[in-house]
Amino acid sequence: MTKSKFTRRRVLRGMFNGCATTVALPLLDCFLDNKGTAFASGEPLPARFGTWFWGLGMDQQIFVPKKVGADYDLPEQIASLRDVRKHVNVYTGFDVLTDGRPNLCHYTGWVAVRTGEAPLGNGRYPGASLDVLVSDVVGTNSRYRSLQVAATGNPRSSQSFRSSEAVNPADVSAVELYQRIFGPEFQDPNSPVFKPDPRIMTRKSALSTVMEQSADLRKTLGKADQSRLDEYFTSVRALEDRLSLQLQKPPPAEACVLPSKIEKDLPLGLAAEMVANRHNLLTDILVMALACNQTRVFSMMYSDAQALTTKPGNPRPHHPATHEDLRDPVLGYQLDSAWLITRAMESWAYFVGALAKVKEGDGTLLDHSLVLAHSDCQLAQVHSLQAVPLMTAGSAGGRLKTGLHVTGQGTPATRVSLTALQAMGVKVDAWGANSMRTSRAVGEVTI
Repeated sequence: MTKSKFTRRRVLRGMFNGCATTVALPLLDCFLDNKGTAFASGEPLPARFGTWFWGLGMDQQIFVPKKVGADYDLPEQIASLRDVRKHVNVYTGFDVLTDGRPNLCHYTGWVAVRTGEAPLGNGRYPGASLDVLVSDVVGTNSRYRSLQVAATGNPRSSQSFRSSEAVNPADVSAVELYQRIFGPEFQDPNSPVFKPDPRIMTRKSALSTVMEQSADLRKTLGKADQSRLDEYFTSVRALEDRLSLQLQKPPPAEACVLPSKIEKDLPLGLAAEMVANRHNLLTDILVMALACNQTRVFSMMYSDAQALTTKPGNPRPHHPATHEDLRDPVLGYQLDSAWLITRAMESWAYFVGALAKVKEGDGTLLDHSLVLAHSDCQLAQVHSLQAVPLMTAGSAGGRLKTGLHVTGQGTPATRVSLTALQAMGVKVDAWGANSMRTSRAVGEVTI
């Protein structure tokens, strides 16, 4: 292949209303290799990363496949994965270790998976969540560094944070999410016409002025306030970067199709069918946001760690049922709780399938993504942190094998998190703290 003197970072420079502007060139063929799967420099095309969460664990008898490796069997609770099994890795037998810290019910497990360490108390995060770590690497060149979405109807249903004081709130309204992504400020990446919005230029200039003043203000503050100010200006800087990107013509995105406008939100409510419908609608918007390169990092919450989803004919929510219902004497598990977990897995299958349906380049949007799904515990009735269920979907652009069942045999769940971080290009040889610290990725799935 003849090397071009151009690079994908080549830009067109000029003036607009007396202001200097920079407009990026589109993703031209001369930037790519002969197969169209990587840049000519050898750098792979960017992958997307996301998390998907469901609360209250699983029932081992009907969740854990008996076969290890490829072509694993699908017990009743994960039978809905049959059409997407080749894309999904199931990880069982991976533990959350607390190092003597209390097992904070429905909290310690998911925090440890996302931060690599058991928390000291409720509302206290040991560090940034892994999606934020990934967004710092791959999310800086998209309009939104990350998007958080929840089917719960509660904007506080978020497990994405830079610290305890800097939590990213979730979008719960399909109407508002659509407007945020595809509203007036959306720039169609496939449109031949591009004109920078002078209003955005003004907003960016205002933010730049504020940033210039921050250094002097920081000198007058104590360490605690300096830390809070740094976190605040990190978000301001991210907004400034986002506005800068909106002043550049976005590169073409062949999979991007503007979805139909959402005129009305679905009814609120936590009946399983209502949650599933809300989840699926939000999923469809989020998937197209990814296809249109509006973001490369996301988190989706199907249900809270103390899920309040209900089953038809039984008004009692899921979480109380896990502590009040008796186990079936023959089957050995709580029937209503098991039914609700099965519904969660159906929504997980829908999410994976939605990514897999979008054709992109030589594969699909899912092929160029990695989604880490997990819960907060194994058996919710006793808040067990042994064998917390985890899954991944997608190969992160060919960096991971898929369609495997892997057993951890009591090793830390952070092995799966570390594998995800490394697959997404985060420069980390080991991750986690104390007994959860590991330098051992899941070798069965790495390439």
